[in-house]
Amino acid sequence: MIPDLWYKNAIIYSLSLDGFLDADGDGIGDFRGAMRRLDYLQGLGVTAVWLAPFQPSPHRDHGYDVADYYGVDPRYGSPGDFAEFVNACHQRGMRVIMDLVVNHCSDQHPWFQAAVADSKSRFRDYFIWADKKPRNAHKGVVFPGVQKSTWTYHRKAKAWYFHRFFQFQPDLNIANPDVQAEIMKIVGFWLQLGVSGFRMDAVPFLIAADGINVDDPEPAYDLLREIRAMAQWRKGDAVLLAEANIPPDEAMEYFGSDGDRIHMVFNFPVNQALFHAMATGDATLLKKAVAESNGLPETAQWANFLRNHDELDLGRLTEKQRQAVFTAFGPDPDMQIYDRGIRRRLAPMLGGDRARLELAYSLMLTLPGTPVLRYGDEIGMGDDLSLPERDAARTPMQWSAAVNGGFSTSDKPIRPPIETGPYGFLQVNVSSQRSDRGSLLNWTERAVRLRKELPELGRGRCTVLDCPSSILVLRYDWQGETSVYVHNFSGQAIEFTLCLEESADPRGLICLQTARRSEADADCRHHIMIEAHGYRWFRFGGLDELTYVHGDQH
Repeated sequence: MIPDLWYKNAIIYSLSLDGFLDADGDGIGDFRGAMRRLDYLQGLGVTAVWLAPFQPSPHRDHGYDVADYYGVDPRYGSPGDFAEFVNACHQRGMRVIMDLVVNHCSDQHPWFQAAVADSKSRFRDYFIWADKKPRNAHKGVVFPGVQKSTWTYHRKAKAWYFHRFFQFQPDLNIANPDVQAEIMKIVGFWLQLGVSGFRMDAVPFLIAADGINVDDPEPAYDLLREIRAMAQWRKGDAVLLAEANIPPDEAMEYFGSDGDRIHMVFNFPVNQALFHAMATGDATLLKKAVAESNGLPETAQWANFLRNHDELDLGRLTEKQRQAVFTAFGPDPDMQIYDRGIRRRLAPMLGGDRARLELAYSLMLTLPGTPVLRYGDEIGMGDDLSLPERDAARTPMQWSAAVNGGFSTSDKPIRPPIETGPYGFLQVNVSSQRSDRGSLLNWTERAVRLRKELPELGRGRCTVLDCPSSILVLRYDWQGETSVYVHNFSGQAIEFTLCLEESADPRGLICLQTARRSEADADCRHHIMIEAHGYRWFRFGGLDELTYVHGDQH
């Protein structure tokens, strides 16, 4: 069954239940609380909600240590609350995407408990074991400085078990057909309960050769095809979104040459190049990354983001490039993490500069692919560097100036909300920004609404146009519609010329921010003046003139 490609023009909103809204006063956000804010998300223009893990878990890693793949953690509510949440989303035209964490599970999962209790148990082979500690156990750690080894000895099991992440997260042995069957059942179970897709966690590790079949050097890409086939057989428009920090040429293997594997992949190379451009004022690296991202199969799509629930990973930049970003956005060693990233929110990284915040979000909304917003970024939330590791950027949502920012009435919220300083909830909250027509929240709502009226952004062919090094110009063409997006990463106003063959188009090149018409000279060149950290969205005919219908002139 062919999906309807709804994800091509989706606006995805990422939220962690525990920090979104607490409805029962226990200090932990829950499904009932999130339901109360669905009208807010609908008003923002959200079309899909991505939920962080909510299954039962010891919560040693924010729920990514799953102890039961078929349940709902009581701290978030009941299975009935989950069903009500999904139904409420559907009533508002929003879909639900959930995390699928099957590279590893919790060491408290019944599978692992059975595996260590009895070496003859069928669950023993659900995990990867060694009689002696491998020589390379110190290599390949995901969290340098926090994690020391990928192998840990279990006294009861009398063997070493493999874990790419923390030692309380044993890797599942995906080479085992029984484990693969369990993954299929997990996918089918949640699809049956109404979700529309999955954000697949740590996909490169999930299909890695040494975790699949050590005799076969190729990653198990076919497993992605099998999961997709099963998901779409169960629900025709189901979507798989891969978390995979990989270069574009390798990502093509994830999509499949026929577009029959993963539907969407987060574009980490573009994300890292974007922050390099923001830090240096030079968009050369970003232009290259965007150009290299072209050529996807028809059903494939990139997912674009600025910040997420993890650190800003800069691991694919050169040392010089990474240091430039560190210097601009994370100069204090306490702002850095795992020797590769920055553990901050976007607004404080940009010094609260409204022009640069708008530039960043304008760019994310106009990059080739589907935009993914992180909760709180629409109001410019800050971070709390006194919290450990990634928790710094996972503070509770700031709804109002009430106690705990309106997140919870509890004296002991799961994480302390930001109370003081320029990003404290007294200064930055949804309530105050709702009533301020010039607020970042209202700007974001308008920008998202405009973006949804431009289907060529999600479906069209993207071309990077020639322009000065500090300027990025993207052109999109789809079914007779052409639009052009200009972003200036420099702190100086710049004037330049832009050559468009269609400059004689009778509809005219209209700026969607100002409604002004750009006239071309005799050589089909448009003279563009763009302010410091400015942006402009142009479209032939604007949004109102329909001289052409899907490329046909009448």
